[in-house]
Amino acid sequence: MLTASRHLIGLLLGTEEDWPKAFEEILRRLGPVEGTGGTRHTFDCERITIEPFNLRDQPRHNLVIDRLGYWYYHPREWLKKVSLMNGVYLLNSPFTFQSMEKHAAYCAMMRLGLKVPETVLVPFKNPVDNARYAYTAARYNQPFDLDAIAERIGYPLFMKPFDGGAWRGVSRISNPAELHAAYDQSGEMLMHLQKAIDYDVFARSLSIGAETMVVRFQPDQPMHLRYAVDHDFLSPDVGSEVVTIGRLVNSFFRWELNSCETLVKGTEVYPIDYANACPDVALTSLHYYFPWAIKALVKWCVFALVTERRPKLDLETDMFFEVGDDPDMTYQEKLDAYGKLADSYFETDRYLDFCQTSLPRIDEIVLDWVAGPDFDRLLIDTVRSTYPAREHDTFIAHLRGLLGLWVRDETTRLHTT
Repeated sequence: MLTASRHLIGLLLGTEEDWPKAFEEILRRLGPVEGTGGTRHTFDCERITIEPFNLRDQPRHNLVIDRLGYWYYHPREWLKKVSLMNGVYLLNSPFTFQSMEKHAAYCAMMRLGLKVPETVLVPFKNPVDNARYAYTAARYNQPFDLDAIAERIGYPLFMKPFDGGAWRGVSRISNPAELHAAYDQSGEMLMHLQKAIDYDVFARSLSIGAETMVVRFQPDQPMHLRYAVDHDFLSPDVGSEVVTIGRLVNSFFRWELNSCETLVKGTEVYPIDYANACPDVALTSLHYYFPWAIKALVKWCVFALVTERRPKLDLETDMFFEVGDDPDMTYQEKLDAYGKLADSYFETDRYLDFCQTSLPRIDEIVLDWVAGPDFDRLLIDTVRSTYPAREHDTFIAHLRGLLGLWVRDETTRLHTT
């Protein structure tokens, strides 16, 4: 006799509508899942509302996908409470939000030996809004030569906020005049100066749980064209390194939904932005890769709940630093060691086995949905809510073409495996 177990997944959302609808629909179509030992698991999904909460309240949710707490403090504190007191599984931990401010992530990955470009943090251009600032700055702030710092780094370079986000305040600097103009405009933003890399390929990897998809990224294009459909743009060795770097970042910070940006020059891989633990999963930007993202998110959430995977609040950084600080290990040996640490954290073998035995129909379920009228209605609704009316027909045709390509490719893949 099967033992029934019911799980409630909460979605903590801001303005998003496309991927939540997709997630809810695939979870509904998936239906009950059989676990080990004669268990039968069913899943409900709801969108979380924001309201007063007692710190001793018992939460109803077993797992929460958070897309709001990184900027909205009230739900962030609720996430901390249900994590610390109740063991609710979170994507992602609210205790590493400080590391989403790119500075901490740069520091950690530099120590681990990754090829992060030369980076310098400079003080605010303008005083922050704090009555104590003037006194403290007058007494302790040392004068510095911005031009000399830039010369040591070398032109061209980038000036960008230490906390990053949506390309806000990012400037490419080619000479002293541009340097001072950008610094003057930075105001109260705390800025990094970072060496620009002359790259061949810009790779962006989206990681969800134990899975990673690496996509050719075109940052100079409009958002709907930035993710190029190109399956062979990296050599096998470079592709493996890009995947390992993304999985290292995620296992180090305990992020299970994150994106990582790397620049590839020849055979060298330079990570430049890898603290994006609220990554872009929009239909209008991911297009061809959107079905993979939704499927991976459903699979990981179901895996975590059915197998009773426990969330980890402690980072256990010593395991990583032991590798990074070892002077006798080569770069490749460190990457191999980091890959094993990531596999251990994400329980990769257990996850793959679970997907094969407990989710054998998930590929067909997603393909049937994307090829059908329900997905087309979602596509149309998303375009109409995103773009002005005069552009609706253009973007509907654009997305239909890319998703139609995915349907053909996925059909071929499933019929040949």
